[in-house]
This record gives sequence, C-alpha cells and structure tokens, in this order.
Amino acid sequence: MSIRVRAVRRTGDEDGPTEGILTMPTVETLTRVHRRQGAGLAVLALAILLVSLDTFVMLLALPPIASALGASSSQQLWIMDVYGFMVAGFMITMGSLGDRIGRRRLLLGAAAVFGIASVVAAYSTSPEMLIGARAGLGIAGAALTPCVLSIGMSLFDDPRRKAQAIGLLTGCFTVGAVIGPVVGGVLLQHFWWGSAFLIGVPAMVVLLIAGPFLLPEFRDQTAGRIDLPSVALSLGAILPAIQGLKQLASHGWGPVPAAFLVVGITLGWLFVRRQLRLTDPLLDLRLFRRLQFSATLGSMAAYSMTSGGVMVFVAQYFQLVQGLSPLQAGLALVPGMLTSTVSFQIAPVLARRIRPGRLTSGALLFTSAGMVLMVFADSVTGFVVAFAVECLGVAPLVVLGTNLVISSAPPEKAGAAAAITQTGNEFGYALGIAILGSIVTAVYRGSAPADAGDSLATALSAGLPEYPVDLAKSAFTDGVHVLAAIGAVVVTGLAVLLSRVLRSLPVLGDDGSH
Repeated sequence: MSIRVRAVRRTGDEDGPTEGILTMPTVETLTRVHRRQGAGLAVLALAILLVSLDTFVMLLALPPIASALGASSSQQLWIMDVYGFMVAGFMITMGSLGDRIGRRRLLLGAAAVFGIASVVAAYSTSPEMLIGARAGLGIAGAALTPCVLSIGMSLFDDPRRKAQAIGLLTGCFTVGAVIGPVVGGVLLQHFWWGSAFLIGVPAMVVLLIAGPFLLPEFRDQTAGRIDLPSVALSLGAILPAIQGLKQLASHGWGPVPAAFLVVGITLGWLFVRRQLRLTDPLLDLRLFRRLQFSATLGSMAAYSMTSGGVMVFVAQYFQLVQGLSPLQAGLALVPGMLTSTVSFQIAPVLARRIRPGRLTSGALLFTSAGMVLMVFADSVTGFVVAFAVECLGVAPLVVLGTNLVISSAPPEKAGAAAAITQTGNEFGYALGIAILGSIVTAVYRGSAPADAGDSLATALSAGLPEYPVDLAKSAFTDGVHVLAAIGAVVVTGLAVLLSRVLRSLPVLGDDGSH
C-alpha cells in the first residue's frame, strides 16, 4: 500500500508544493514478518530445549555407559564433567566470537558440530572416544546458548516481545533440565545407551535447514581479531576454579581443591588486568560499573547457587531416603517443571504492569516460601509441593534479569553479554553444589551413627541393620532441611536487594533500556 503525501513549504521557500511517495507496510507484509519472527523463535526454542534435554539426560545414562564401555571410575567422572567444563570455559570466548564473525554463522557452525559430536558419542566404542565427543558437545554448547539468546532478542524491536522471547527460551532450557532425566529413563528402558545422545540431532538438522532463512545475521563491523591470550587466560581461570569447586564438594577442603582455586583466582586476576588494558577486550568490564547490571547478574548467580543446589539434594532425597528409582525421582520433579513453565509464560505479561523491582522481589518470595515449606517437609508429597511452590518464583528474575543484562550492553556486544549471564549461572551452580553439599555433609556427620560413613549412599551400601540406616536417613533429611533454611534466607535477601536496586526501572515497554 502506498500513500501520496503533499508537503507545502513555508512562506519564503523558493519552490512550491511538492509531492512524494511514502510507502507503508501492508497488513499482509506485517503478518509475514510476524510469522517469520515466530518461526525463527520456534526454531531457536526447539534447539535450546533439546540441547538442555541432551545435557541432563546424562544423569541416568552413566551407569549403562560405564557397563557397556568398561569405563573406570575416573573415566566416568570425565564423561560426566568434561561437558560442563567446556561449556563454562568457552562460554565467554564464544559469545565474543559470535559478535565478531556473526552470531548466525557461529550458531549454525555450532549446530553442525553438536549434531556430529552427538552421533559420535552415541556410537562410541571406548571411554576415550566418548570423552572426546562430550568435549566437542561442550564447546558447541558454549556457542549455542549465547547465540540463541542474543539472536532471539534481536528478532524483535519491541522490549515487551524481547522479554517474551527471553521467557520462552530460558523456560525451554529449564523445562529440558527437569524432564531430561524422565526422557532419559524412558529411552534407556526401551533402547540402547547411545539413544540418549541422539535427542538433539533432529533439532540441529532443523536449525541448519531453517536457520539461514529465518534468523537474522549480526556482527560487529568494527571489532578486531579475538585476543588469543585473553582466551587462554579465561580458560585457565574458569576451568581450574570449576574443578576446585567440584573437588571441594566431593572431598571437602584439602590441598588439591585449594590448589585449583588458587590457580583459577590468580589467572582470573591476570585476565581482568588484561581486559582493562585492551581497547577491544574479550570481556568489556566497564559493564560492571553499572549497579543494576552487577546486582542483577550477581543475584542470578546467587539464585542459581541456592535453587540448583536445593534441586540436586531434593532429587537425592527422593532416591536415597524414599527409595524412588531415578525415573520416579524425575517424575516427582515434574510438578515443579509445570509451575516453572507457567511462571515463564506469565512473567513477561506481568512485567508490562508491574515494575521490575517489585515483580522480581515479589516472585522471589514464592521461592523463599517454597524453601520454608521444604524445611518442614518429611515425605515425598511434602517435598513435591514445596519444590513446585519454589519454582513459581524463578521466571521474573531470569527473564527480566537476562533482558536487563543483554540490553545493558551495546548491540554489537550482545553475544558477550549473553555469555556473561550463562557463565555466572555455571559458577553459581558449581558453587552451590560445593557449599551446600559441604553443609549437608557436616549436618549428616554430626547426626548419623559412626558406622554410617560420610554419606547416606555409603550407609545404604554397607549392609547396616535397619535402625542405623533409619538414623542415617534422618540425618540426611536434617541436612536438606538446613540447606533449605539457608536458601530461604539467601533468596529473601536477594528479594530485598533487587527491590531497592531496581526500583527506578519503569514498567517493561515504557523504556527500552531493560
């Protein structure tokens, strides 16, 4: 549709009236644009959902893998951990690389690597082959996540639709994390262990076919080459730090985890110094000067620490104390997945009417309430209800926080900003397992019988009589109650902090800056 515009010049102009043509988009054109945006978002959502499924399905696949490939205990640890190490280590690098070479280009390349590595993992004939394939999956996963988030936001100009896109994408990742063990249990019950690695392959094929037509390309035209010493320092800082936290969670304080943490902190300090000197750094540390950015990013990491740690030990409670199978334990977490899904869908809608400070802090009180219920829970039903209530509060912080962090960065740095949020979540989760795991262990050792060992799993495998086993189960439950109480206090503190730091932000849509 075209509109003819007649423009009359002011008195004193030399020329008379002029005419021009102003082309307006038709309804059909707008509909096609919206459909293309929706289709592109659906492709991204499918990819992130199945990547998440592929990640968490390993929780159940390890025993049959170890049996089939004859993996030693150390090889089993590497099979489990190498994926997370690569994701955490390469996330910042991949986010910055996508800004430089093109986010769609990197996304499609990562999708191809992820699909190929999945097939290699599924048909591995040795532990070493599987570990290598899992490392490839981790590197590809480190590129997929920031690219998906930054491209998903760039599909839309309206801040409200950006928030809806973030809500959908982060919600898909959360859903995949919860139902991954359930899907894995079904696959492993009916197929061979390699089927667990093939879940994400169809989504990668769809992404490779549809991505070039549905997804926009964006890259920073002014960016220089990526700084390889910065890449090395980031890997040298993140990988030892994550390994140190894992060692701390497994074995407590000792020279080995302390050495890993010292190396990670030292190289992290060198990384920061180098970024401050570079004109085009791998990670723009100037973003952290903004209080709202730093407080939101820190709150998301702290939330990941508490909620992730609680979920791990609730799942252990279902299996070790209540005797549920892994599949049954996964099903017990499904109500929490459902409330989380509802939360992610209504959070962008509520954000149009409620200021971010009030919405995020109010939602976190649901999480705190769920953890308080968990303190008094002593049955499967009690923990299922408490976990479901806890999951109601997750979405506003994740959706609005991710939106705020990415929007705080210049458009040409959006990929790196998205990587920062995910790296913070990885660190928060690892730190939560280490700290909360140490607390549960301390409470268990203080209450369990002397012959019950250092963990409930040890007590159950020792063939003890019923009475000391019951005492050991009670001690473990007490530990879960304590960490739930600590989580409630931490989350309530986050609610107070965000209500103050974010109080000046307007309702979503009134200002495109968040």
